[in-house]
Amino acid sequence: MTHAIKIHKTGGPEVLSWEEYEPGKPGPGEARIIHEAIGLNFIDVYHRTGLYPLPALPVVPGLEGAGRVESVGAGVTEFVKGDRVAYAGIPPGAYAEVRCIPAHRLVKLPDAISTHDAAGMMLQGMTARYLLKGCFDVTFGTTLLIHAASGGVGSILCQWANHLGATTIGTVGSPEKADLARKNGCTHTILYQQEDFATAVKGITNGHGVDVVYDSVGQATFLKSLDCLRPMGVMVSFGQSSGPVAPFDISLLGGKGSLFLTRPSLMHYTAAREALLAHARDLFNVVISGAVRINIMQEYALKDVARAHEDLEGRKTKGSTILLP
Repeated sequence: MTHAIKIHKTGGPEVLSWEEYEPGKPGPGEARIIHEAIGLNFIDVYHRTGLYPLPALPVVPGLEGAGRVESVGAGVTEFVKGDRVAYAGIPPGAYAEVRCIPAHRLVKLPDAISTHDAAGMMLQGMTARYLLKGCFDVTFGTTLLIHAASGGVGSILCQWANHLGATTIGTVGSPEKADLARKNGCTHTILYQQEDFATAVKGITNGHGVDVVYDSVGQATFLKSLDCLRPMGVMVSFGQSSGPVAPFDISLLGGKGSLFLTRPSLMHYTAAREALLAHARDLFNVVISGAVRINIMQEYALKDVARAHEDLEGRKTKGSTILLP
């Protein structure tokens, strides 16, 4: 019998329960995989608390993992036993030693990428890809603001944007995190607890503002982020670690310079098989080339995931975090 983390009710980290679990045989179109590493992401917290409701409880949470194919169900031809694979996205079920998953959500791993690195990069890295190439076409000369620049997505975003020739401004919570962001290619760092980031951005850009803001923080940063944009700039709100953004009058976007606002999701950007493969291919290419390094800064045993959630919510983590079955 294998084990998994289950949630029987929403709440704090204490609702994450380590239990015996048998995922069964793969059904038609499915693959059964043995996890070698599992990714930890803030969306897991949203699912645990009920902020983003899951379809039904009890459930095995988690949206990212990597390992090897153990067996496949009827109709699966793209994968065979022993293939090294990774995934990110729905359906949930990653917090398990073994799971079954629709095979069309898997991608094969290149030999140059380990399963540990894959588990720490698929969700955050493909998120970075749609932010840089989907929500806004970042190119040489783009100026952008990244909140939580030393976090998992932020670390990859800074490196990838730097590789594309962009000027990056990142907000961070400590001098240590500022050092990490700069090592990842962040051009300018702002200690948001010590200075007003909107004022700092205006100073850095000589009053022009940035082309695009990438905001995973939400409530605490949203309105001031709008003040950081140039006219016709793009506000990308892709998370809410500080809480959901309060309703606001849409005319505010016009008053601040005919701004554009989007609330994207990786699930939509990678819903089609071709789109998923394109995102994964671009991510693998920048990692294999060395343009982007995957910084796995924390590892926890899967059974200790409650502590991992506490550290993530307490902003004690940096870079990417993986769980080991």
